[in-house]
Amino acid sequence: MDNIRKIIHIDMDAFFAAVEQRDNPELRGKPIAVGFDGPRGVVSTASYEARRYGVRSAMSMAKAKQLCKELIIVPCRHEAYKEVSRQIHAIFQRYTELIEPLSIDEAFLDVTSNKPKILLAQDIAREIKEAIRQETELTASAGVSYNKFLAKIASDYRKPDGLFTIHPDRALDFIATLPIEDFWGVGPKTRETMHRMGIFNGEQLRQCSLKHLTEVFGKAGPTFYNFARGIDERPVENVRIRKSVGCEQTFLEDINKRSAIIIELYHTVMELLTRLEKSGFRGLTLSLKIKYSDFTNITRSITSDRVLTKKQDILPLAKELLRQVDTTTKPIRLIGLSVSNPCDDKKRPQWVEQELHFKEWD
Repeated sequence: MDNIRKIIHIDMDAFFAAVEQRDNPELRGKPIAVGFDGPRGVVSTASYEARRYGVRSAMSMAKAKQLCKELIIVPCRHEAYKEVSRQIHAIFQRYTELIEPLSIDEAFLDVTSNKPKILLAQDIAREIKEAIRQETELTASAGVSYNKFLAKIASDYRKPDGLFTIHPDRALDFIATLPIEDFWGVGPKTRETMHRMGIFNGEQLRQCSLKHLTEVFGKAGPTFYNFARGIDERPVENVRIRKSVGCEQTFLEDINKRSAIIIELYHTVMELLTRLEKSGFRGLTLSLKIKYSDFTNITRSITSDRVLTKKQDILPLAKELLRQVDTTTKPIRLIGLSVSNPCDDKKRPQWVEQELHFKEWD
């Protein structure tokens, strides 16, 4: 890998749960789930002991407790996780400035030209894993390859505490046997479509024409076509332009009264205003997301001719969007609002590390 890019993907193992077990010895070796223990609580992260029972992230806490009777529920400690994340990123910076965090617990590193001038990316990944172990008492899995797509797949290949390299000479053979659901960007719906097309692995995806993939999957078609051939030209970017700011609220009980919906919409607008002020984001498009009791989603958007930063501008638009969706035949489980379509020509870059947020599973 001397004349091509050297990309590492680092993914912390069961991050939130691992931090809790590290900080509380009584939790070590026991099945735990981090999240809210309530009627609408969901699992944010499950320890590997809990995963043996089938407990997974985004699962309802009620179902998790059914699967594992001994499950210990631990509330989230966001600030503790942020502090550990900062420690981990400080380790990354000893090797490269080209760091692209994907979330609080995973990141890409471009070590093609690295600070210690280490020849093999695999050796850098091994050093990083050991430094994380020594300095945080946590384990990470690492994937090494010549692009982001393959590096991310490699990091999942030998979890937990794994290290796997996909060399360019072996990439096409590796991709050929890769299950289609393991491809980046293939979720449940795309997987079902792929299966209906007779595509179950990378080799079968490679046999599909670019034209056909584009017809079926639109803009994602060329991406799937390239991934099947081991092609991913996306650079590791250490800054990211914020494209939207939003918030969501999942209710303890489904709501269907118009008055209650309006009240919750108002609260969501106020939370959105707080986040907009904190981030300094300036956008023109407001989007409303509704999740019904049957977990179906609907979204509506509207674009304004003025910057959406004030209640008197956002609230009327939010109410207009609400009038466009059905609020009578099905109870509502979640309301979300977001502002997008940035209008600041300067598009001030913001360090992703400063924007790391926790995904609010609903």
